[in-house]
Amino acid sequence: MKHYTKEDDKRYIDNLKKRIIELKKERNAVIIVHNYQRDEVQDIADITGDSLGLSKAAVKIDSDVIVFCGVHFMAETAYILNPEKTVLLPVKEAGCPMADMITPESLKDAKKKHPDAVVVCYVNTAAAIKAESDICCTSRNAVDIVRSLEEKRVIFVPDKNLGRYVQTQVPDKEIILWEGFCPTHICVHPDQVNSAKKLYPGAEFVAHPECNPDVLELADCITSTGGMIEYVKKSDKKEFIIGTEMGMLYRLRQDNPDKKFYLPTEGLLCANMKLTTLGWIAHSLEFMQYKVEVPEEIRKRAHSSVNRMLAVSGEKKWVSISGT
Repeated sequence: MKHYTKEDDKRYIDNLKKRIIELKKERNAVIIVHNYQRDEVQDIADITGDSLGLSKAAVKIDSDVIVFCGVHFMAETAYILNPEKTVLLPVKEAGCPMADMITPESLKDAKKKHPDAVVVCYVNTAAAIKAESDICCTSRNAVDIVRSLEEKRVIFVPDKNLGRYVQTQVPDKEIILWEGFCPTHICVHPDQVNSAKKLYPGAEFVAHPECNPDVLELADCITSTGGMIEYVKKSDKKEFIIGTEMGMLYRLRQDNPDKKFYLPTEGLLCANMKLTTLGWIAHSLEFMQYKVEVPEEIRKRAHSSVNRMLAVSGEKKWVSISGT
């Protein structure tokens, strides 16, 4: 019986990467990869980034096919912005528990309860939720989005921790929180962070705003994954404790070989993000699976909320939802 070695694994991975490159050329495809994906998946990416960076990149893509290595709502957003293209999600089961914590019906009920409030939805939502929202946001631009609104009351869905953080930064607004959360980030506890700080006394703690408020109080910097990349690159510090999904460490180490990165706990893994493998990407390109589409009526409405977000991020300074 043959025993497989590390050399066999490497040969298998190399062959898969070559096949993906071949298929990508045949299909005129681009591979977009979120920062939480597996190391080897990040290696074959054409574009890597956070939700905002990938949303902006999707607008500029001229390929016929977009292979989105992330979770379902991300592929939906790519389709919302590029309905003329084929958007593929390599693993159809790759979802987001937080996105599932809100339904269009429950959001409609909240809008009836608070008729004078505008709805800001986190990009971590299904297209149907974006369609029921006034403007979209990401963890990177949430504060700017809420601050840009003329209206004073905001229904913020679905992540309560991101909403709480926004409230601390925009105190003149009333943020109506939803009871959603990220199952990965909520696993970070203050005692874990304090233990890591004792173990690495020279390290700064950089936290994602999806973490609990008592964790954010310990942070030297609170920002998105894209923000983490920029912050670490500019910092004079050489050691960092990173409060987000473990896949982020690969990108940070690649970009900063002279710096060290640690997790506050080893349990920071998003199982859905890790479903995508090189094998599934090759399969996706080979058989053009799995196509992600959004019904046109929902897509148009969702596009408005996403487009408003992109406008605030890139061009406009003030947005009046009631005036649009």
